[in-house]
Amino acid sequence: MTTEISFPRQHSRTQRFTLGAPRSFTVSPDGRRVVFLRSAGGAERANLLQVLDLPEGGAPSERVAADPVALLGGGGEQLTAEERARRERSRESSSGVVGYATDGDVRLAAFALSGRLFTAGLLAEDTARELPATGPVLDPRPSPDGRHIAYATTGGELRVISADGGGDRVLGLPDGPEVTWGQAEFIAQEEMDRSRGYWWAPEGDRLLAARVDNSPVQRWWIADPANPERPAAEVAYPRAGSPNAEVTLAVLGLDGSRVEVAWDRAAYPYVARAHWSAGGPPVLLVQARDQRSQLFLMVNPANGVTTPLHAEEDAVWLDLFGGVPAWTPGGGRLVRISDEAGVRSLVVGTRVLTSAALHVRSVLDIGAEDVLVAASAGEAAADPEIGEVHLYRVSDEGVTRVTAEPGYHSGVRAGAVTVLVSASLRHSGSRVVVLRDGREVARIASLAQAPVITARPVLTSAGRGRIPAAVLLPTGYDRARDGLLPVLMSPYGGPHGQVVLAAQNPHLTSQWFADQGFAVVVADGRGTPGRSPAWEKSIAFDFAGVTLDDQVEALRALAEEFPLDLERVAIRGWSYGGYLAALAVLRRPDVFHAAVAGAPVTEWELYDTHYTERYLGDPAVRPEVYAANSLTADAAKLSRPLQLIHGLADDNVVVAHSLRLSSALLAAGRPHEVLPLSGVTHMTPQEEVAENLLLLQVDFLRRSLGLG
Repeated sequence: MTTEISFPRQHSRTQRFTLGAPRSFTVSPDGRRVVFLRSAGGAERANLLQVLDLPEGGAPSERVAADPVALLGGGGEQLTAEERARRERSRESSSGVVGYATDGDVRLAAFALSGRLFTAGLLAEDTARELPATGPVLDPRPSPDGRHIAYATTGGELRVISADGGGDRVLGLPDGPEVTWGQAEFIAQEEMDRSRGYWWAPEGDRLLAARVDNSPVQRWWIADPANPERPAAEVAYPRAGSPNAEVTLAVLGLDGSRVEVAWDRAAYPYVARAHWSAGGPPVLLVQARDQRSQLFLMVNPANGVTTPLHAEEDAVWLDLFGGVPAWTPGGGRLVRISDEAGVRSLVVGTRVLTSAALHVRSVLDIGAEDVLVAASAGEAAADPEIGEVHLYRVSDEGVTRVTAEPGYHSGVRAGAVTVLVSASLRHSGSRVVVLRDGREVARIASLAQAPVITARPVLTSAGRGRIPAAVLLPTGYDRARDGLLPVLMSPYGGPHGQVVLAAQNPHLTSQWFADQGFAVVVADGRGTPGRSPAWEKSIAFDFAGVTLDDQVEALRALAEEFPLDLERVAIRGWSYGGYLAALAVLRRPDVFHAAVAGAPVTEWELYDTHYTERYLGDPAVRPEVYAANSLTADAAKLSRPLQLIHGLADDNVVVAHSLRLSSALLAAGRPHEVLPLSGVTHMTPQEEVAENLLLLQVDFLRRSLGLG
């Protein structure tokens, strides 16, 4: 007899329905192979490295190029602290092959398992094997010609080994206990979306490598109170206003040569992006600490001299984007995304190639004839296409839309072959279609489990600000029978966090909460991405006012159309959403009657440099801004039920945030609940924890709103 699984259990067991879904695609330049990761099933955590063969004139077929269980002899993975930290930065909760890199022809892949170096040939007759590297290994990458594998080590070295396993040697040797070569620093991984610390030359004879000195960064200690016999973990954490790691660059030759790269590091300390391809010399994007100015620099690898290609300034801040800067193939034109006249545009060379009808999100591929970009509808679009992202081919001749179905699309392309990944409100999960010259030639199946519930969000815009919103009602709701519903606001509501998406899976948890008897409202107010530069930058120096105001505006506007009981309104969120939830009951108890705040930032001086200073400035220069956006200063105002949830092992939003707010509430005599999660980081991948957190939140919300 089969017992039907509950949604909370299934949601946690499948890691939010990501297990079994194909991901991390690479297309070979000749269009004959697509490499990807996928686990063996919807509850299997270990990813296998797989290949879809696309023979000319033959039928497509899939095969496994590397099975981590077989390569490790059936043993489990043993992760170093450094590898666990890398996975936390990338929010990686699966196992097995979680990342890989290939040579230029996509014939060879390199990856790490349990700190050991493995390669896998990607042709049908090839096999996977271990190389005798000096580990533990981090981030291995083949040279473009496939003759060598570079890798970083937990000891801070950058090394290279021949693809046949010989000639293992050091290229970058740390000259201090806090120095690493070839690794991205904490702030680059967490906030700049730069996980790499080295880049191969297209000829495969040298590398551009980062040297990171963490000695200036203050140390925090994260203990495990449930296991007092374990020592506290030391974390180099650059809190707002404090010193960052010192990052320099050098060109390291396989012949042992070393050329230092020179630029004005005092004015532009952040190495935000680096690119080296056959299209031209290395290109850097370096930012000022306040992120209001940045330089695109061309590097002469022979002498390390840098030449400015372009300078940008913004009175508020400058954003970073995926896939740029980069050169056009053979054309020598710089490709970048820039806020031009209030519009986020694609710029190639000196030409702006997109209009205000598009809001360009990222560059996916730069071909000989066009650039493939992901973009959402801009302010001048005829249809706002709420929650949608589409793919476009952009050239000097114009813009052509690639995707037609309403939804959230992404993709990878090389030559004539495109892998299109599409999520939609019409189906759960994502569907992966392989196109050649625009025509479907194959599909890559998802083995992810089908959710036991179906999300039915209504996407709309709310209020005078046309705030993108999703409203979810209980399955089978009948207004005449059920009347007005208690409301649960479920925002992220801050920078980088778009959650109103035209796809089913992002709304599954909200639908489950709705099925517990709530009308769930998700609103992407000002500060969230996907609409316009002005929309995103309107929160400058004012998290607390703008983002909370938009939640209130969306709630009240939607109540005119949907069955929302404004006398029973709760709010829940995680990370920035947790901050916003706690803020709501502290500052607007007239609107919000209960809150669940997960991993909230409560004092912005405790959060990191790159993120916090971008939005709120330097705390030494603008202490009043930090005070105005703090939660602990408002502790005495709490008059509504508040539940704080925080992982004790969180090294992103450390538990000190919740503990300081709780202490301030206690000092003010304000009752509240605290759920400390032992051994849990900013993610909650543990199955039992993730499942029970949903159940405990529902229980708290019911009690707090008097729902019985």
